[in-house]
Amino acid sequence: MTYVLESNDLCDYLLETEEVNFTHSMIQHKITELFQTDLNENQKIDIAFKFVRDQIPHSWDIQSGVVTRTASEVLENQTGICYAKSNLLAALLRGIGIPCGFCYQRLMIFDTPEKGYSLHAFNGVYIESLRKWIRIDARGNKAGVQAEFSLEEEKLAFHVNAEMNEQDYPTIFKNPNEKTMETLRRNRNAVEMYKYSLPDAL
Repeated sequence: MTYVLESNDLCDYLLETEEVNFTHSMIQHKITELFQTDLNENQKIDIAFKFVRDQIPHSWDIQSGVVTRTASEVLENQTGICYAKSNLLAALLRGIGIPCGFCYQRLMIFDTPEKGYSLHAFNGVYIESLRKWIRIDARGNKAGVQAEFSLEEEKLAFHVNAEMNEQDYPTIFKNPNEKTMETLRRNRNAVEMYKYSLPDAL
């Protein structure tokens, strides 16, 4: 896939936002903890990716009712759905000067079209040494889901089935999609939100 950048200015993918609040003391502490040694760019990305993927459980996977939105909320509560986890990964990377954006797929929320669709969020990250963008998905691995950080081959959590009206959006956005953030703002139970309230298209 050829990616489409919402902005050609890398600085736009380094900005702090309400959700990507990397100057928050908790995020700064985690940055210091994760990146203590002299690491190169790819090692830093890999560490941040694996931390969010493996150490922050997806709310649905653990059936947590807690709704998180900002990066600091995700870190504090140690859970989030993909919309929230992508905010945390963006905060960790932007906080160390690595451009990071937001990507989306439209997927069947469960296993058949009749059960509905939802937006799935993940991240795009700029690799300075290669002068290219790649996409990474820190949703969290489980049976049937094996996302990895790879420079050679895209290894996302989900493969889009176009015959089932799923869609892979090519744009790498500067900020998290407002529909997804509004969903997190207005809901109080993550499990119920996941089943009934996720937006199904950009």
